Formats: sequence, C-alpha cells, structure tokens
Amino acid sequence: MKRNNILLTLLLAATLFLFFAAKPLSALAAAVGRGECVVEVSSRRILHEKDASAPLPMASTTKVLTAILILDDCDIDETVVIPKAAEGVEGSSVYLHAGDAYTVRELLYGLMLRSGNDCAVTLALHHSGSIEDFSEKMNEKAALLGAQGSFFVNPHGLPDGRHHTTARDLALISAYAMENPIFREIVSCKYYEPRNWQNKNKMLYNYDGAIGVKTGFTTAAGRCLVTCAERNGMDIVSVVLNCPEMYERTEELLNGCFEEYRIYRLCDSLMPWEGFSVKYDFDYPLKKTELRLLRFDHTLIDPLPEQRGEVAGQMHIYLQNDLLFSQNLYII
Repeated sequence: MKRNNILLTLLLAATLFLFFAAKPLSALAAAVGRGECVVEVSSRRILHEKDASAPLPMASTTKVLTAILILDDCDIDETVVIPKAAEGVEGSSVYLHAGDAYTVRELLYGLMLRSGNDCAVTLALHHSGSIEDFSEKMNEKAALLGAQGSFFVNPHGLPDGRHHTTARDLALISAYAMENPIFREIVSCKYYEPRNWQNKNKMLYNYDGAIGVKTGFTTAAGRCLVTCAERNGMDIVSVVLNCPEMYERTEELLNGCFEEYRIYRLCDSLMPWEGFSVKYDFDYPLKKTELRLLRFDHTLIDPLPEQRGEVAGQMHIYLQNDLLFSQNLYII
C-alpha cells in the first residue's frame, strides 16, 4: 500500500509539472485588461487589440499626453515658481511647496517617474494659465495624433466621469511621445539623482528591452500600464487598461508581438528601384507569413523626362490590397 501511495504521489507530481511547464508563467497569471492595444512605433501598425476602442478611464497614464504637450510647446530649462493651486493636490505627489522654484525639466521627471499630480497641475498652469485651457489643448493634441475617442478634463487623471481614453488612442499618443528623444530619456530613467526620485515603473527593472513609459491606478480606472520596449530594432508600445495583473499581461503581449513580428526594409534609398532612384527608406513590421502577400508596382510618366533628378513617376507597396507606402521615383 505504501509503495502504491508513493507511485500515486509521483504520478500526480509529474502531471502537475507537465501542466504548468506547458504554459509560460505570464499565461497562467495574467488577467486580460478591459482594453488592450499594441502598436509598432514607427509605422503605427496595430499588432494586437482587444476592445481597443472602448472608452475607459486611464488614471495617471493621462500624464503621457501632459508631458508631450509640455515638451512640444515649452522651454524645458525655464524655471517655474510653484503656484499655490499645485500644493497639496490629492493622490500621488512629490510634495511641491508654493513659492519653490523648479525647472520644467525637473517637473517632467517628477510627473513621469513619481507620477506627481502636483507636477501635473504646475505644468498645466505654466502652459495655459488654467486647467480648463490646458485640457482644451490636450484634446486638440490628441485629435491631431489620431486619438478620436478620448476626452481629457485634467492633466493628471484623477477621477472625473468625463475623462476617458481608449487603448488604441493611448497607444497612438504614446507612440508619438516615444519619438521625442527628451520624453524617451525621461521615461526610461530609473533614478533621477538631482531630486532623488526613483521610477515607479517595474517594467524598467524586470523586462528586457523596456524603455518606459507610465503606470496608473485609481479605483475607477483599475490598474493601467503603458509600456514601450525595444528588441531587434523594433519599438512597440503596449497599453492595458483596467488590468488586474498589468505587468504580467503586458509581458505576455510584448513577448507575443516580438515573437510574431519583425521589421523589414521594403524600400532602400541607397538602392535603385526598377532603374530609378528614391529618396526615402521604408521599414514595416510584418509576420513571416505576410511576406508572400506583399505586392510592389510603379506608375511612370509618359513620356519620361530626360534630366537627372526629375520625377519619373511613383512606386507603391501593398500588403494584399492595402497600400502601405508610396513615393516618387526619380531619373538617375
């Protein structure tokens, strides 16, 4: 009987080992977010989405838009005196005091590393003079970036029934932000020594290739996370909104997209195209199975001009029937 119990125990242990070994830890642990989107930064191609157009609160991930609006419009080395309105703002804070002086750059580090709501208010008032006017500028900026399903009423993401975004909108906003080298430098910083601020974003410490960007949490929004990671020359942004296990789910999404997609150079400005020259390179994320679905063609002017450098026509790159890219061809 004892021998049978030992065999039964070993069999049960082996069965459990096979069950858990067959699935990565992230797949076992991760709860799917209410809204998800993964986008490749340079092309803005959507690599994954789930309920990506659902309007949802996004807590402090709001600050991605706040930061890039400031970077686009303000002198980051300008000194700002902290207004009384920014002192004691509820929620996360770097404990600014009215009358103290900080540079815009320092406030951006406090905004993105420590999620300082007081930094958000200070920057908004510095930019526009009022929270209402700054929110209007946020909405204008979001619309320009293709974020059509969002509405912003504050610079920090504290709860307000009108304040919302979508996973797709936030991915597009974040992809744009990650193309700004100063924003990229700030959100990838683990520790800002001048003010002794450590970045709260655990992805920077635990995920290979992570380079930002922002965490967020309120009771209404749940756990929210925007992450950018780089591998093999490809930058991708992942957004999960209201995701209980946001780090695990983000890791799962990033790993899946890095495994499935690669960046391919489909047009090279250094190489002739059908006997003509082109000015711009074109890189695009593709699955291996999509390579056979690419189609290349061109249209030429008739009669062709004779002088070197004149426009000879256009080249076109399609993925099945979808036009990915076109540009002028030039006489060599």
